[in-house]
Order: sequence, then C-alpha cells, then structure tokens
Amino acid sequence: MSAGSWAAFQAMGPEEKRAVFQPGGRPFHALIAEQFDRAFLDRLCELTTRARRIAKTRGGRLFLQDLLCDRRAMLYFAQPSTRTFLSFYAACQIVGLHPAEVRDTSTSSELKGESPEDSVRTFSSYFDLIIMRHPVGGFAERIAWLLSNTDRVVPVINAGSGKDQHPTQALLDIYTLQRSFEARGGIEGKRIVFVGDLARGRTVRSLARLLMLYPGVSQCFVAPESLQIGSDLTAALDAAGVPYTCTTDFDRAVSEADAVYMTRIQDEWDAGPKRAGGDGHPFHFTERHLDLLRPEAVVLHPLPRRDEIAPEVDADPRAVYWRQVRNGMWVRVALILSIFEKDAEVDRYHADLVR
Repeated sequence: MSAGSWAAFQAMGPEEKRAVFQPGGRPFHALIAEQFDRAFLDRLCELTTRARRIAKTRGGRLFLQDLLCDRRAMLYFAQPSTRTFLSFYAACQIVGLHPAEVRDTSTSSELKGESPEDSVRTFSSYFDLIIMRHPVGGFAERIAWLLSNTDRVVPVINAGSGKDQHPTQALLDIYTLQRSFEARGGIEGKRIVFVGDLARGRTVRSLARLLMLYPGVSQCFVAPESLQIGSDLTAALDAAGVPYTCTTDFDRAVSEADAVYMTRIQDEWDAGPKRAGGDGHPFHFTERHLDLLRPEAVVLHPLPRRDEIAPEVDADPRAVYWRQVRNGMWVRVALILSIFEKDAEVDRYHADLVR
C-alpha cells in the first residue's frame, strides 16, 4: 500500500483502491466490497468448497491447522457481534492461527484515553493479522493506511465498518447464493430482493455492489422511504447499468424474487434507549409468504433477526439463513488462506484427495 496522505487515499476511486488493497490481483487487505472483482469471487467460492471438503477427514483438518500455525491474529471488535466474531474466531482455529481478542474497549487502554489508532498499532506489533469491527465508517481503511506508514504492515480485514461496509458478510452471501443456484446456472440473471432497513444496512450496501459483477442480475429494494437505499448506491447501480426498482409492494416483490434478503431495523444507530424483541419492522416474512415464494427461490438474512421472519419459516428448505451462518466460517477460512497465499497448497491437497 502506498503511504501518501490520508486525504489523497480517501480521494481514490474504487479501481485505484482495488490496486492498493489487492496487489497482484490477490487481497492483502479486505476492506471494501468494491475491491473484489468477479474472478476473485469465483476463486474464493472454489477455495471455500475445497477447504470444506478437505476438513471432512481428520487428516484434512490437521493439514488445514498446520497451514498458519506460526501466525497470530487479533480480533478487535469495538461493536457487539455473535456470528461475525465467532466465525472469524473459528476460522482462525481451523487454519491454525492463534487468535486473541479485544471485545470491550473499556478493558483496554482506550479507557485511559488511548486513541483507537494507537491501540491497533499496538496490536500490529504482536499479531500478523488484524480483524476488526468498528462503529466509525471507513475506520478499517484508515487503519490499513496508517499501518502502511509504519515498518510493520500487517493485513487488515474489515468485519463491519459503521453503516457503510461489511465486505466479508457480502462474500459469504455471494457463496450462499452461488451454492443455492448451482442447478440453475449460478447467480447470473437472477432477481434479488432486499427488504427492511436498507438505508443503514451495511450488509445490503456491500452485497448490492458485489451483485453488480453478475450479468443479468436485477435488484429490488423494498422499504419505506425513510429506510430506502441512499443516492450513492443508486448512482453506483445506474453507472453499472444494473436494473433495479424501489418499492413498498412486499408481496409482489416476494412473488417475483429468486432470492429474498431480509434485514432487521438497525436501531443501534438511533439515539436513546434501544428496543428489545419486536421493533415495528414494516415487512414480515411469514408462513403466508411461503405460498407466494417460487419453489426454487431462497430466503436469506444476515442475522440477528427480531420479528421480520417468523420462526415457522425456518423449517422450509428455501430458508437458507442458517446455512449462511455455517458458510460464513468457511468463506472466512478461504479469505484468510488467500491473504496468506496458502491457496495453492489447498489446491494441491484437494487434487490428491479427489484422485
């Protein structure tokens, strides 16, 4: 990564940032969805499936654990997390990385006034990979830039950044969609419907951008006006020539969908006390909607959910959100292996396995 000034780095376009984040075409950092191209997504999906197959035997699991047994990872999560944190933690264990964690900044020197930047630079002195979630948008990018100005540059993975990006969630969503549509030619040509709090849903923002790489995909955004996608995303869709609609007609959108991507209300960004349980979500996917959904369509959710999907829907084979959870661990395994350039070793082991 070129050092330069932070202002110059911020001013870079997506293509310039891609070259910085992925020198030689492979990721060093994983920070924004726009840095990934279609070739990388196809390769990551392939690597994910190969790692899963290898791990089906004890010998295969020991092989994976040996790949990065000499490396250490810091999981710095300044925001609450269940699935993202645990899937990264488990992914580190699968590939032999020794993980450490900071999940509450009140237990670190930030309580004494240390800046988050200084905290993360401290982590880089001890660890070979930093996986971080932070409430400030763009903070992971700032850390990657900051470390580029030091003599110890380590990879940074963005595990959720403010309201703007959640690139690894988008990667596992792509893998889940690709697996779901394998018998139907993959993701190309499908209609993906996003529902809920789209204005503040960073998973939606990241996935919508990755879907632009698949020819023929159309996107539908179902939300009240106050929760609808922002102008920056519509501008990106327009620039890419991607057909999309914004609507409040939930039933019609479900009936026309190949995939319905439900999201919860993101009220953690609101001032005042947070609501628990049901939160007045404008659209609820219930058993009734299963009759509207096409037989070959699927329902996804990045989780956690509240009342936007009825628990009765879980038993339907088209509900794949629990599969998403499992996929998240394996996609993150593949991403870590790719960052540390261990994918060729996985390919060789897998080739011997399938002979």
